[in-house]
Amino acid sequence: MFSIAAILTTSLILFSVIDIIGSLPVLLDMKQKGVHIHPVTSTVAAGILMVAFLFFGTAILSLFGLKVSSFALAGSLIIFFIGLEMVLGIRIFRDFEDQSSTGSIVPVAFPILAGAGTLTTLISLRATYALVDVIMAILINLTLVYIVLRSTGWIERKMPAPVKSTLRKIFGILLLAIAVQMFKTNW
Repeated sequence: MFSIAAILTTSLILFSVIDIIGSLPVLLDMKQKGVHIHPVTSTVAAGILMVAFLFFGTAILSLFGLKVSSFALAGSLIIFFIGLEMVLGIRIFRDFEDQSSTGSIVPVAFPILAGAGTLTTLISLRATYALVDVIMAILINLTLVYIVLRSTGWIERKMPAPVKSTLRKIFGILLLAIAVQMFKTNW
């Protein structure tokens, strides 16, 4: 049986770790650079990663001989490069096979939505809460993620260019700091 209080608690924990609202400047910056983000693809890919990690996270990493800290370290490097793109106005992530680049899976689904923090949080939540409560929390958060991803075009049109530019730089610096902190923690 599920518990409304547990679902709300786990949903809020996941919401704060996924931080889709805080990721908006990153997503808007990617769109400005011509990266196409497909809301359904990103949401489904993030959901698959979350559910797979919920059930098999430790086993998957062990299968490859990896520790959670190594996984987090790899995610921190991706976040670092995204931050560099935002602060320096350069483009590192490119899709050379197709002119219309898509970032729906990397870096949106992983590591922005289902990054090392989200995936390791899921392992902790599973140890504390009923599986059905955690799955419901994932579904609630994926719904919110989809709504935000679907709304980025509208948000981009409504936000003045100077605000977007300023937010891009500020959040780029924050991403760099988060990446450095993750790196230091997992080194």
